[in-house]
Amino acid sequence: MASSSSSTGSKTGQTAGPVRCAVCGGESRQPPFRPGAPEQAPDLDLRPGEPLRGTMGRWLQQCPHCAYAAPDIARAHPAAAEAVAAAPFRALVAETSYPALARRFLAWAHVLEETGALHASAEATLHAAWVVDDMNRPDLAAEWRRDAVALWRSGPPLDAEQTVRVIDALRRAEAWPDAAATAAQLARSHPPEVVAQVVAVEQRLIAAHDSGRHTIASALPPSFPRPHVAQQRLGRGAAGPGIWAWIMKKLFRRN
Repeated sequence: MASSSSSTGSKTGQTAGPVRCAVCGGESRQPPFRPGAPEQAPDLDLRPGEPLRGTMGRWLQQCPHCAYAAPDIARAHPAAAEAVAAAPFRALVAETSYPALARRFLAWAHVLEETGALHASAEATLHAAWVVDDMNRPDLAAEWRRDAVALWRSGPPLDAEQTVRVIDALRRAEAWPDAAATAAQLARSHPPEVVAQVVAVEQRLIAAHDSGRHTIASALPPSFPRPHVAQQRLGRGAAGPGIWAWIMKKLFRRN
């Protein structure tokens, strides 16, 4: 069963009373969540700064009956029920070697992949990597970053901003030759100035085999023409959408 709306569901992550799962029809209570804008700069892969950074446990709802996970389980792609009932999904949600929160993001990523939303699936897979970053599991973080890159590359053509995130994922996964080649190719394409600044930083980090976390604030000097990257989307002018609005759309989109 699939639904595009529900009398018990409202905006993403915000519900009042029991929520009816759009996949199995089971009801459950889900904690309301209204994401707020981060106050600190995002990482190079656009993981938001605090206080939003620390709320990942509330970004997705999960049905306790069928394990369907999404920003709002009252909504689902028509093909989601088939994906949730299939053996790969059941095996994934039962994989206890993965942290529970990471499994929730991977479950959402799996449904998105099965329903053809490959870039959104890459995003959710990257979120699972963020979860295990915080748990000091670099093995899983690297694996899921590589999976995210494969999903991004399997979907529609990537723009310059998305390609920067691919480069950062490859660098964080220590895929040095691929990271270097992808960064060089993007640099040769004459991207917007802000993107070029970030790519130059990525290239220096790759050359140093630095796989650590770095923020956009470290990539762009305070003297960079205002509005600073913290107030605008990479590569867009001051009239463009705010970076936080863009991050929110990426993080909390539905399938």
